[in-house]
Amino acid sequence: MPDKMGKIWQNKIFIPFVLCIIITGISSQSILSGGKKFEPGGKEYTHYNNFKIFKASYFHLIEKKDLYQLHPDDHYDLYKYSPAFALLMAPLAYLPDFLGLTLWNLLNGLLLLFAIRRLPFVTEKNRVWMAGFIFIELITALQNSQSNALIAGLLLMAFLFLEKKQIALASLCIVFTVFIKLFGLVALAIFIFYPDKLKSAFYTLGWTLLLAALPLLVISPSQLSFLYQSWLDMLTNDHQASTGLSVAGWLDSWFRMNLSKNILLLGGAVVLCIPLLKYKFYRDLQFRLFFMSSLLVWMVIFNHKAESPTFIIAVTGIAVWYFSQKKKMINTALLILAFIFTILSPNDLFPKTIRDTYVIPYVLKAVPCILIWLKITCDLLVFGIKKPALNEPAYH
Repeated sequence: MPDKMGKIWQNKIFIPFVLCIIITGISSQSILSGGKKFEPGGKEYTHYNNFKIFKASYFHLIEKKDLYQLHPDDHYDLYKYSPAFALLMAPLAYLPDFLGLTLWNLLNGLLLLFAIRRLPFVTEKNRVWMAGFIFIELITALQNSQSNALIAGLLLMAFLFLEKKQIALASLCIVFTVFIKLFGLVALAIFIFYPDKLKSAFYTLGWTLLLAALPLLVISPSQLSFLYQSWLDMLTNDHQASTGLSVAGWLDSWFRMNLSKNILLLGGAVVLCIPLLKYKFYRDLQFRLFFMSSLLVWMVIFNHKAESPTFIIAVTGIAVWYFSQKKKMINTALLILAFIFTILSPNDLFPKTIRDTYVIPYVLKAVPCILIWLKITCDLLVFGIKKPALNEPAYH
């Protein structure tokens, strides 16, 4: 059976074709599901409201409107991405909803699959299991038509490009995630493992300036300046709004600890970076994979606005960590916890009574990810003590 799975996985057409059919089905379900009310007694919107936000942002941009105000006639909730992202939605904005939504979901799903198939794991079987592990979480993300699978895919591609000395493409992938969601900034930390840091900084700055100025193709400099200020104001206010499925939410729900989000973020960043002091292991592929895993999980559990669909990023990081090493009982136990509470709990497969009574109030979707992040951090801190380095160098 494993051999057959490996052969199917290596088929360059079959797996993407099946995924395309599944994604088309998901998009069709979203289109045909009719209206949805996000607030009791409120206005009815579509089930694919997030895509409607992305699509409308392009038209709001070219109509010189403030992107970061509510537009209840078009969609529910705020647009929270950059002006550049709004412009880049142009090819999908003019398409009928079904076609645009399907292409959007295909971009998210297929890019992540493409990245997974090229990760430098030891065996093809690891990639098969990894794809299988994240599959349900990927479906959850696509059903909400969000951009999180795209972010996970871009960050994995950045890692792969750096491993292949393709600095310009790696920096483009990371900068693009920043212009989708600002927490992509954290991914710049992976440049520390590789040489040519000055070149990396140059490309990063260049892509940042290019994407920042891109909306000037359709709006004036004064309007663009206004939009960036409005974006900053919105994000500042948004930072104070909630704790989400995060470390902050977990501490609040379990221990009634309402700590400052800035202090939690700073503390989490310090812990994230402590393993980077072990610079002599930068040459080891597994160390780099572990840190990439830590980074992906960290970006979700320290994001105070993390929602259920955001966790495709963390689940991808967990899969990279678990399937890039030999099986260990404690790791397998943590993986099972993540599968039950992080992946299955938001779905109809999970008992609704348990979900409503325990999972949601106690932020249980985030808890396995928090535990696994702590375990990954420990793995990085003891790296080289319990196992010898693999000596698979990054380019230099």
